[in-house]
Amino acid sequence: MEKKTLEGLTEEQVSFQLILHSGNARSKLLQSLKQFREGQEDEAFGLMKEAEEDLRHAHGIHFQLVQQEAGGEKTPFSLLLMHAEDHLMSTMTIKELVGELLPIFQSLKQ
Repeated sequence: MEKKTLEGLTEEQVSFQLILHSGNARSKLLQSLKQFREGQEDEAFGLMKEAEEDLRHAHGIHFQLVQQEAGGEKTPFSLLLMHAEDHLMSTMTIKELVGELLPIFQSLKQ
């Protein structure tokens, strides 16, 4: 997995990276439910794995921001960063829900 670093990125670019990766994950998670509903279980679980990879990228960026702040480097507050963080957190919630729902749906089909 390619490691994303914050070096050389503007505050806006960091926010947009969070939005990009969490948005990709969110789309894949919701698509996985649709695929499952259409009887394409393998594709649904494949999309879940892809979404997890996107979330790993986003979470890596988030973790670096937290590490920097813990090290004394203040992160400038902006509405864009707040939106990006909200996007990430809501996508992580969706991931947990879809991760719980697909196995339940799978067991109901059997």
